[in-house]
Amino acid sequence: MCDKFAGAGFQANMITYLTKVLNLPMVKASNTLTNFAGTSGFTPILGALVADSFAGRYWTIIVGSIIYELGMISITLSALLPSLRPPPCSPSHCQEASSRQLWILYAALILTSLGTGGIRPCVVTFAADQLDMTKSGVASRRWNFFNWYFFSMGVATVTALTTVVYIQDNVGWGWGLGIPTAAMAVSVVAFVLGSPLYRKLKPGGSPFVRLAQVVVAAWRKRTAVAPAEHGELYRNKELDADISLNGRLLHTDQFRWLDRAAIIVATDGHDGDKPNLWRIATVHRVEELKSILRMLPIWAAGILHFAASSHLQSFVILQAFSMNRHLSSTSTFQIPPASLSVVGVITTTSGLVLYDRLLVPLLRRVTGNPTGITCLQRMGVGFLINIVATAVSALVEVRRKEAAARHGLLDAPEAVIPISVFWLVPQYVLHGVADVFMTVRSIVVKLYK
Repeated sequence: MCDKFAGAGFQANMITYLTKVLNLPMVKASNTLTNFAGTSGFTPILGALVADSFAGRYWTIIVGSIIYELGMISITLSALLPSLRPPPCSPSHCQEASSRQLWILYAALILTSLGTGGIRPCVVTFAADQLDMTKSGVASRRWNFFNWYFFSMGVATVTALTTVVYIQDNVGWGWGLGIPTAAMAVSVVAFVLGSPLYRKLKPGGSPFVRLAQVVVAAWRKRTAVAPAEHGELYRNKELDADISLNGRLLHTDQFRWLDRAAIIVATDGHDGDKPNLWRIATVHRVEELKSILRMLPIWAAGILHFAASSHLQSFVILQAFSMNRHLSSTSTFQIPPASLSVVGVITTTSGLVLYDRLLVPLLRRVTGNPTGITCLQRMGVGFLINIVATAVSALVEVRRKEAAARHGLLDAPEAVIPISVFWLVPQYVLHGVADVFMTVRSIVVKLYK
């Protein structure tokens, strides 16, 4: 929970730090954070490869957490030491951060991205490793465990988006970044102290290696002639036992050029207990790769979902800075711009519960499908809501600029436009609802049922 609190507190308001403290132009700051988010989304693939291949989840989490902590310490020091940031802007002059100061920022972001690669793909699965399925009564407790896990993550995120963001905007960035840094340090220490209690499973081999073996084997046999009957392709139940706990995949006719990897030839050494998997692959392993290829269009389409909401952590926060953030006409309290993200988190968290408990039973009666609607239909609804959310975002920006034009504030970037910040709430709600339909959390939980 502490690590989620630290991560949310560190990332949620970073656009404000870049534009208000390091004095970066909005476009440059937004591009920096977009690149950071993209890198943080890619490094978990490398972390999963390392954990599954040789390091194991335990050590991958520890190393990733330490690297993440080093990144947070670096950016906290840049907020505390005047030499690591430019002077505050004056009405007549605003100095952008120097190259040396920016390199410290980039180093911190790279470290946190690398640390994310070690933490994100391993934490949930490592928690699942602690549940010994050979004991009676564990299956019922397992469901509750994941419910509490994701609930705790939601609480940690909401807490960070309210208290930490408020401290950053109203107390100081030293405290605002120092608190998440300290929370991350506490989570690392707590994790290490609990080491004697953990079940540490040995690495079972990376699925990425299996996929590469199929490609290499198919290429080596690119001139081989496939048998007329797919039943003559290579199968080895014992070899696939550890990777086919729920049954082996059946042969399909798509991407038949990959079937060459399972063609049996005399030089493969397939008769031994451990055949050379770079020369021959079982049908199950070939079908694994085919399944991945079939999902590529879905993943590619999913990019649009994240692209549509990428501005919520950058441009929308800057919009909020220029709007009236008071709760009412008589209130002196101003809502921290980055705290608006709480609306999306609450919408998604509550929406998942409502979807599983109310919408699925209703849809099940209509469609007869145990899940209410299929995964593809669910994603399609998510895309449609994303379109509506993007349109709403555009309309709100048009209204904000019209208000600025009416009051002659188009050329006054620091001025407060007389339009309520609550105009930004609907797009957060809509993106949160879209996440409910596009999210994988409920699927992740069901994988362990």
